[in-house]
Amino acid sequence: MLISEAGWTDAACCVPSPNTDARPDGASVSLIVIHAISLPPDQFGGQGVEQLFTNTLDPTEHPYYAEIAHLRVSAHFFIQRDGALTQFVSTEDRAWHAGVSCWRERERCNDFSIGIELEGCDTLPFEAVQYDRLAELVRAIEARYPIEDVVGHCDIAPGRKTDPGPFFDWGLLQSRLAEC
Repeated sequence: MLISEAGWTDAACCVPSPNTDARPDGASVSLIVIHAISLPPDQFGGQGVEQLFTNTLDPTEHPYYAEIAHLRVSAHFFIQRDGALTQFVSTEDRAWHAGVSCWRERERCNDFSIGIELEGCDTLPFEAVQYDRLAELVRAIEARYPIEDVVGHCDIAPGRKTDPGPFFDWGLLQSRLAEC
């Protein structure tokens, strides 16, 4: 897998999100943030995540959707339970995934990070194929950018966010990265 100069990979299904803007002048990508998302909560396989990231979520489809349909959020990538990869935002641009955040005394992590959402939740383990795809993607990003850290959303927004959650196996990700 390769990330092009324009910030896209042909290894992903491309579904552009309107929830993006330019990175600040001089900002360079140095951080990868791992997230977990499932829509509706704790359910997998639907179109909710794509609809949320493209502002097409129907608030009448599920009670939880009525609470979040107004949000304008995105991530660069989404890895489904079966390993399918979708890209919503060029890695050259800022995705709106981190919210209020800070890493190593640098605020506004969206400015210098790439957000990767895994289809998952805080109550179930992730699939092996997700770790395989995630490791492949992290390696491709590292080949394109000077990445200093790979962290969870919980690490950049402690007390506010818990993802990727207690079932995310950081050791397994490290072993997969060592294999790449």
